Amino acid sequence: MAAQHPNAPTPATSGTVDVDHPHEQPLAGVVHDNVRHTESFTVVGNHLVQHKELSLLAIGLSCYIQSVRQGTSVDIKTLAARFPEGPTRIAAGLRELEKHGYLQRTCTRTSTGRIVTRTVSRNRPGHSGNGSARETASRPAARRAPQEKPPRKRLPAVPHPSCTAPALLQAAVDVLTGLRRRDPRLLLSATDAEHLAPGVAAWLEREVTPTAVRHALTENLPHEPLIRPAAFLAHRLTAQLPPPPPFRPPVPSAAPEPRHPLQTCDDCDRAFRAPQPGRCRECRAVADRVPGSPDVEEMRTTG
Repeated sequence: MAAQHPNAPTPATSGTVDVDHPHEQPLAGVVHDNVRHTESFTVVGNHLVQHKELSLLAIGLSCYIQSVRQGTSVDIKTLAARFPEGPTRIAAGLRELEKHGYLQRTCTRTSTGRIVTRTVSRNRPGHSGNGSARETASRPAARRAPQEKPPRKRLPAVPHPSCTAPALLQAAVDVLTGLRRRDPRLLLSATDAEHLAPGVAAWLEREVTPTAVRHALTENLPHEPLIRPAAFLAHRLTAQLPPPPPFRPPVPSAAPEPRHPLQTCDDCDRAFRAPQPGRCRECRAVADRVPGSPDVEEMRTTG
């Protein structure tokens, strides 16, 4: 039996490529011989191509859909004509992508009444990028919601008259429409004139003439452009509102004559009004004349 030599050097162990030579190609498994793409390429995340729940068909479909241009038809019929898989398998793959958020399909109606399927592809589910903005811009105009006009700025409040007679308000509107003859910048719309008319009517109600109102609204105007002439006039109507006129008690009118009851004349049986019974005015005049006078005989004959 050979003697052992404990002091002898240990034999060399076989090395591994990964430890001793990390840059050398592995002895088994895939070897990447990559070239950097500079054109016609699509960036696909490993979360998709290495997904543990998606089938190879679904992963391939998602990669193809992400590589095509926007607006390309990716319905089941078109994909079945493009690839050897049938419509049933392709439909199953699209459902897988919808389940995991890589695809969203909705049915919409066009302006002509046709129902189409709108497909949204997401290269990273749960995140939104610039594609959402492009996607919104690419929608047909018929499906866009009408843009609401910005709310119109409200004009300041104006004083109101105690009596809103139609003639008074019409006179106020005439004053406002005539302001543009004094200054073209005071051109008002119908809505603005309707809002300012009660304020002018309050001035007219306080015994201010239309000429005085025009002068108060147009004197000392600023030299710069009037951005909101209606708001400027509303401020002047409120800030420069004159005080009400002094109170003048009504002048008492003369008392009307009392209305006496009807009486019957004692001489001619005519009806006349008097406080007491007696003779009428004609018969009293006859009695006051001299007897035998022609005028007296004539009045008695006619009575």
